[in-house]
Amino acid sequence: MIDLRGEEDFEGNFEDRGRDLQAEIEAERIAEALVFASSQPVSEGFLAERLPEKTDVHAIMLRLKEQYAPRGVNLVQVEGAWAFRTAADLSFVIRRDDNEVKKLSRAALEVLAIIAYHQPVTRAEIEDIRGVQTSRGTLDVLMEAGWVRFRGRRRTPGRPVTLGTTRDFLDHFGLEELRDLPGLEELKGAGLLSGRIPANFNIPSPLMNDELTEDEDPITQMDLEELGLLAPRGTPED
Repeated sequence: MIDLRGEEDFEGNFEDRGRDLQAEIEAERIAEALVFASSQPVSEGFLAERLPEKTDVHAIMLRLKEQYAPRGVNLVQVEGAWAFRTAADLSFVIRRDDNEVKKLSRAALEVLAIIAYHQPVTRAEIEDIRGVQTSRGTLDVLMEAGWVRFRGRRRTPGRPVTLGTTRDFLDHFGLEELRDLPGLEELKGAGLLSGRIPANFNIPSPLMNDELTEDEDPITQMDLEELGLLAPRGTPED
């Protein structure tokens, strides 16, 4: 009598592998659709909540990234989140919208570069590095562009507000994380740092996350009201 159990086990394992492969393909399709439908970079946590339990979201996104690498649209990682973007070498064929953020002044570029590399940084510290006063208008332009935000308040006399960059900043400049920022010589070559920068100016290691540092307190409702970002409680907005 012929024992067919080994053959049955093989067929069972083959069917299981087939189902697993199909489940992975379906998970990739769902993740792809979720990122495509979003106007903002999508976090892996967001994807995990919508994919089958125990799905290796990061592995799926890396596979999708590899699949899209040679195409006209790339899947890129922005500070731990994912988004579809036009391939860098094809950006010249995309017509820019008329409402694109206007070209930044040299002062705004300098301030943006200092915030990016020295965050968390206060306005006074920015002025100390540049050697000139920074107008509120310069910071307003950067905040309206969505590239700079208030991080917290420094635990020093006067409790100055600390500034940092945003995910939109990384996304706009094609950076996955802050460690991808260019070096000092590249910044000078691009005109982002002018001759007013002190000769001993150096670039510190950028933060790898948005967590507050030991000398920062979080921004509160009262702080936002004081900064004019929210109407005072009990006061109707115009």
